[in-house]
Amino acid sequence: MSDTDRPEVAEARKPSFELGTGPGRVLVWFYGVFTVAAASRTIVEMVRGFDRAPLAYTLSAVAALVYGFITYSLVRGGEKARRAALVCCAAELIGVLVVGAWTLAEPAAFPDSTVWSDFGMGYLFIPVILPVTGMIWLRRARTVAV
Repeated sequence: MSDTDRPEVAEARKPSFELGTGPGRVLVWFYGVFTVAAASRTIVEMVRGFDRAPLAYTLSAVAALVYGFITYSLVRGGEKARRAALVCCAAELIGVLVVGAWTLAEPAAFPDSTVWSDFGMGYLFIPVILPVTGMIWLRRARTVAV
């Protein structure tokens, strides 16, 4: 009998909690959709005329990268991925709050909107709800795994 055939070895290799299971699957789905949406929007906007609103388009690209990294971390699982996703969710929330307030305080700085403009109003406020939900899930995942 090899090591991989023994049940106790197989069990020891499995993480005790998968980030992308249960409610985590919904987060993976939302983050995946937002990755595609933000990246697609950014590509189209940059091709059409980056010089029109470079700040807005760059911020949309940053949002796409953050969403993509969080999606990857949730799918990958493990403690390091959980911590990285938690940091990215916090950064995402700060970004949404800063950009949202900035777009309301100084609309002239954004001739075109970003994913995070007006706190994600163009996306039904999901960009402000998603990182909060993600952080709650990731903190819960830590308490279950330990």
